[in-house]
Amino acid sequence: MKKILILGAGAQGSTVAQRLDEEPGVGEIICADYDQKAIDNLVKTLKKARGEKIDATKTEEIIKVARGADLIVNGLPVEFGRQVLDVALAVKAHYQDFAISMDLENFGGDAAGWADWTRYMYSEYGKKFAEIGKTALIGTGSAPGLICVVAKRAVRELSSCETIIMMVYEGGEAKRFLPFWWSPLVALWDMSDPGVAYIDGKIVETEPFGMPVRRRFPEMGGKEITLVEHHHEEPVIMGINADIHFKGAKNIYFKYGGSGLNFARPLYRAGLLSDQPVEIDGQMVVPFDVILHHLPPAPKFHQEIKEILDEGLVADEGCFVVECYGEINGKKVLVEAHISAPGIQESFNRAGLTAEMYLTGQSGFIFTKMFVEDKFDQAGLISTDMLNGEQVDYYLTCAEKFDLNLSLEIKDTQ
Repeated sequence: MKKILILGAGAQGSTVAQRLDEEPGVGEIICADYDQKAIDNLVKTLKKARGEKIDATKTEEIIKVARGADLIVNGLPVEFGRQVLDVALAVKAHYQDFAISMDLENFGGDAAGWADWTRYMYSEYGKKFAEIGKTALIGTGSAPGLICVVAKRAVRELSSCETIIMMVYEGGEAKRFLPFWWSPLVALWDMSDPGVAYIDGKIVETEPFGMPVRRRFPEMGGKEITLVEHHHEEPVIMGINADIHFKGAKNIYFKYGGSGLNFARPLYRAGLLSDQPVEIDGQMVVPFDVILHHLPPAPKFHQEIKEILDEGLVADEGCFVVECYGEINGKKVLVEAHISAPGIQESFNRAGLTAEMYLTGQSGFIFTKMFVEDKFDQAGLISTDMLNGEQVDYYLTCAEKFDLNLSLEIKDTQ
């Protein structure tokens, strides 16, 4: 029976805890967070869980609750990643991270620093986890995470790969003012920071909201949508692993679109997402902070979501698509992969969650389930784009049980 420590009682951690409570191979779940109310609200609904209030800035507090754990699931902000990796090594536990952490202090926050830090994790932390016979798995949400698994599955169809384009369009819109269904802070950071792409075999920065692509997908009713460059991890990890895991792909992009992006783009163009102070009427203000101050938080509790849905939705749509361009026996083709998933209303009806929470939470839980069932035999540190074929197939089979369904189509591009 496995003992699992979940750090963070937010949407992702809560969803994983609830699903783990139903797993026969789990004996104990520890839910740790700084927010006592969030812990209490979570553990009172579970049979196998107990709560621990901790200050995650203090490594000794994490170590104390982590002793004896078989797996540590890290749902904390990315700046805690290195610290929790070290804790997992100290207590000799497997490690799962929803995101891919950053070490801004030692490696910087630009594309080159991100790539150097990721390579450092693969090599140095990979050796350390291999020495204790444990697996560290990073990037285990929906994107990165599910989308990496989908890309890996799609590329399997090709003899060689030239270009991979990952596209996420989130078009859900409430009648009330609610620009983002997830953290406004993270959303605005990702949209205003330079994008990252893998172009001609190199990891490079791209202009925010730049390099648009336009598509017509059936799940969007055939209407044309626009997706643009976005600050996301996939081109970094998949670019580093392109030769081994993506059949020599030379170009890898992550594109994003939807109502949140449509809200943020004019703010960026007006300079209102800048983090540099400006003087206005004798007062120094940071435009980014002013905008963030006026945005409502993302809904996360059942009653909050219900009230929004009772008021009504303007739109409940989206798509999750990976395009892989390459060759099959010398013939140029496109492998187009679509994931269908419940929308906002259906996600709430099924699990009391928003679509964002549902997709990310279930996607993350499946990786946790694979740890519980001992499906990982890679001692060391890997990202979700590095799963082997058997693991990819098992993951996608599990995903179907949550109505996360993959469809593949091979199209001639000659």
